[in-house]
Order: sequence, then C-alpha cells, then structure tokens
Amino acid sequence: MEPLVVSSLLGNSSNDSGSCLGETKHVSIACLLSLVFFLGFLLNMFSLWVFCCRLPSWTSGTTLQFHLAVSDAIAIAATPMMAAYFAMGNDWPFGRFLCQVKIALLSLHFYGSIMFLTLISIHRYTAVVHVNRSSYMKRKDFVRKLCAGVWSLLLIQALIYAFMLPPSKEGSHNHCLSIHQKKLTDTYFIINFILFIIWFLLPFFVLTACYGRLANTLTRLNISRANGLRVKEKSQRMIGMCLFIFGLCFLPLNVVRTVGVVLKKYYPGQCHVLMQLETAYYASWILAGPNSCLDPLLYCFGSQKFRDTFQSLRIRQGDGPNRSDSEMSANQ
Repeated sequence: MEPLVVSSLLGNSSNDSGSCLGETKHVSIACLLSLVFFLGFLLNMFSLWVFCCRLPSWTSGTTLQFHLAVSDAIAIAATPMMAAYFAMGNDWPFGRFLCQVKIALLSLHFYGSIMFLTLISIHRYTAVVHVNRSSYMKRKDFVRKLCAGVWSLLLIQALIYAFMLPPSKEGSHNHCLSIHQKKLTDTYFIINFILFIIWFLLPFFVLTACYGRLANTLTRLNISRANGLRVKEKSQRMIGMCLFIFGLCFLPLNVVRTVGVVLKKYYPGQCHVLMQLETAYYASWILAGPNSCLDPLLYCFGSQKFRDTFQSLRIRQGDGPNRSDSEMSANQ
C-alpha cells in the first residue's frame, strides 16, 4: 500500500465528525515528488537497459538486482496521478478504477523494493559467510522461481488492498487512500500494522541480522590477497548502501505512518499534534521517493559487469570528440 496519502493524517475518525480537517499544501510538494520519481525513472530505465541489452549472462545476484529495478520503475506509472491529487488540494479527479490502480502500483513499488533489497542482502550473506557451502540462493533457477513467487505475493496483496480501500466522497472532496474516509479508519489501522510488521519490520530484522553476521565475517577475512580485499570492499559498500536506503527511505515513512494511524484512531481530537505529524509525514514521504534513485548505485556496487558496462559507455562517449579532432587534424 502507498504511504497513507498526504493529508490522510488529519482527517476525521470513524467515531468523530470533528473539526480536524486536512489542509491544502503548496504545489511545490507535487513538483518535488514528480521530479524525484522522474529522475528515478530515468535511472532505472537505464539500469533495465543495461541488464537486458548489455549483460548477456546473469548470475543469481544479477537476477535479484534486475527485479529490484523493475519494482522501482513501476512507481513512475502512478506519479502523474499522485502529483495531480496533491496539486488539486487532495481532491481525486480520476475515478474509482484509477484510484485502485494507483494503490496497486504503489504497493508493488514500495514493498517490492523492500523485499528485493532483503533478498539481495541474504544473497550477499550466503555468498560471503557460506562461500564454501552450497546454497539455494546461489542457484539461478531457484532465484528465478523465488522472484516469481515474490511477485505473485506482491500482486495478490496489491489487488486486495486496492479493493479494500476504494475512493469515497467526504464533504466537497473525493478522497483516494486517505484517512478522511471515515468508514475506512479501522481498515487503515489494521492494514498499516500488517504492512509494518510483516512487510517492513520482518525484512528489516532479516537484513540487519545478515549484515551483522556479514560484518563479523569480513573482520576475519584475509585481505592480503587481491580477491579477499575485493570481496571485502564490495560487501562493505553493499552493506552501507542497503542500510542507508532502508534507514532513509523506509524507516521514517513506516514509523510516522504508524504513529499517525494510532493517533487518528484513538486521539482524533488532537489537531495540533496531528498537524505537526502531518509535516513529519510529508518529509518522510518525500524521503521515500529517492529509493528508486539510490538503488542503481547498488547495482554498480554489486555487479562488476554492470560497473564495467557503465564505464565502457562513458569511455565511448569520451572517444567521440577525440576521433573528430584527429580527423580534423588530418584534413588540415
């Protein structure tokens, strides 16, 4: 499910018709979100092109990185609708079907990113800590089937949430995925805790455990050999990037949203607190967007082939002017 949209932290609860109403935010919010996701779209389209057209053979790790890029690219389809919703003062203009499409796409994007980041972490753990043991995570056929299973679960979840959270008219505004929808307050509360516990906390603990063991193994790794040093540097970069993405993009969003639904359900009259929380929620929502921009860095850290392809493109672009200069010199 998409982070509970913008003004959703300020609406009325199911038990209160109160006066704590959402406020229209500055149009710069819509512009900033559009810019962040468009940049992420360009980076991930480039990443997908490299995976599909420049890497003829994939390892199990490359397969996981490809599926992470797909989950990131999905967000661009929902971005124009989100930007229009924010810009129009949280008044949904696109009808029921597109509201449900937006919910499904954002659910696939956010929780697909979390799941594939976690699987990449598990893969790196098995590749370094259990380097001399056989593991299913090292088998390409198993990883392909695992990715298909993850997408199936994500799609089922996205469709369920899309049908459980239809748009509705509250006052003069049509709302899509908002706690202003008074009849859905309890539904939002339950869904949030399912997402928070199963789709965020559990992957986060798995990732942390993998990298704790991985960091301990790296301290004992023999770096006197070039291969040992290369493995250590690659693993440290991936550790830092995965934890940074989780900490920056997903942790604030899930924590602030959870606090928001609790306050909205049990303390709907605390308008001042809810309005302050809304500001924090905006910040966490904007921070969640750059995960699609940061993940391509993970591909460079995790795949030597990806990094070599990127560098070869840069070299080719740099060779163009040199060749032209040589030809001009010869003609002169």
